[in-house]
Amino acid sequence: MPTLEWIGKDKVINHHQEVPFRVLERRYSYDEAGQHDEDNGSENMIIRGDNLEALKALLPRYEGRVKCIYIDPPYNTGNEGWVYNDNVNDPRIKKWLGEVVGKEGEDLTRHDKWLCMMYPRLKLLQKLLSEDGFIFISIDVFEYANLKCIMDEIFGISNFRNCIAVRRGIKNVQAQFDEVQALSLGHEYIYLYSKNPQAKLPKLTKNFEIEKAGKWDTFWRGTDRPTMRYEIFGNKPESGQWRWELGRATKAIKNYELYLAEYAESMSIDDFYIDHLMATNEKLDFVRKNENGVIQYFVPPQTGKLLSDNWMDILLSGNFAGFDTEKNVLLVERIINWITTTNDIILDSFAGSGTTAHAVLNMNKADGGHRKFILVEMMDYANSITAERVKRVIQGYGEGKKAVEGTGGSFSFYDLGEPLLIGECLNESVGTEKIREYIWFMETKAPYAHVAGENPYYLGTCNNTGYYFYYEPEQVTVLDYQFLSTITEKSGSTVIYADRCSIGADKLVQMGIVFKKIPRDISRL
Repeated sequence: MPTLEWIGKDKVINHHQEVPFRVLERRYSYDEAGQHDEDNGSENMIIRGDNLEALKALLPRYEGRVKCIYIDPPYNTGNEGWVYNDNVNDPRIKKWLGEVVGKEGEDLTRHDKWLCMMYPRLKLLQKLLSEDGFIFISIDVFEYANLKCIMDEIFGISNFRNCIAVRRGIKNVQAQFDEVQALSLGHEYIYLYSKNPQAKLPKLTKNFEIEKAGKWDTFWRGTDRPTMRYEIFGNKPESGQWRWELGRATKAIKNYELYLAEYAESMSIDDFYIDHLMATNEKLDFVRKNENGVIQYFVPPQTGKLLSDNWMDILLSGNFAGFDTEKNVLLVERIINWITTTNDIILDSFAGSGTTAHAVLNMNKADGGHRKFILVEMMDYANSITAERVKRVIQGYGEGKKAVEGTGGSFSFYDLGEPLLIGECLNESVGTEKIREYIWFMETKAPYAHVAGENPYYLGTCNNTGYYFYYEPEQVTVLDYQFLSTITEKSGSTVIYADRCSIGADKLVQMGIVFKKIPRDISRL
């Protein structure tokens, strides 16, 4: 498979492993009662901070659990007005490039910088995606070729599913010129990748606001297949063909005769078709000869139509928050409605104005679902714009005829906290429970839930292995026989973290115990 090379790639290809693991600090919670300090237990999250570190912080709880990821990263157009700006010259990114890439970073082109920024973030997103999950990435012509290359590398070319075209609004400024350098950009792209090549996409349809009634259409077609010319109703075409093969046509004639004989006086053919479909999940065919002698087939009523990868029916941009590059909430709703079920997790790590949360809340209100959103935004407007929009959606907004009822719902707002490890030492300021969660995840790759038991150091059991984190901030802990006497939980083997061990290695093996020293043997994300 062809791969893309650029200056600095060797420094970032595994950089996601070196990113420090930071804990998440909840600042406030919000629900229909307003904003408050108390934790409302909401699983919806808005995180303020660098999305590289935020994605790392999400791994212990969410690795392999996110069903749908939608991101709208900077397009790298050369515009200076961005964070992760479109010339990638934000001071924080320049500092990060200097630290990670080194002196080579001084010679990076705009495209090199963008690729260095995107690669480790995509690596972490891939880890967070569930086995049946999908990731959608908005992009335009400036980086779509480079993005395709690194997505093929990270996710695998077999997981590429579609490149969706989405309509972009056009200002007709070129009309005043006789010559132009290029055509106006009338569309942008959304790349779609899966986590697993065996994952199936649901059929995508666009629902009509008003159901289209069924109609009759000519059964004869102009295409010429002699095998599809046969006699029905005393007619056999000399050229062209019938629409369906003989067996299907014969059954369709009988279906229509049944409708006329038993149901025509009590219901329309549309109602008959729909009732039968709802009762049996079978789509009926009908063929008739009308009063003019024309042989026709029935086109059933339609509630929607199949969609392709051409989404020109939806405008890309939105106007809810007046935010530059804001995406249309209808676009994100289509993605969420298509990919997710009512309890799935949706992640947006370039959250901007918060369109993704808006779409999730709308969908939950529409179908009574319990989808969860996770937004990440590094700028200060994570609170003043992103979170503020979500608050308005929950409570309702607008006045008079333009008033929109609130969706209800809730979220908690987080900042990135302290790193869990400082050098080779545990950072005790993060709190023991956060350390326990991290240890559990690194050992099991499973979400952590506090287990109440007789032994306060017990983390839980996974795959018939019990885990203990024997840790006290103010004293040295020793794995000895006295500690073993406190273990009452039954398991096939046992892993125990402690500062020291006074039991010989042979005896530990005999008892099925693995000792791990704090902090030396704590694995790094």
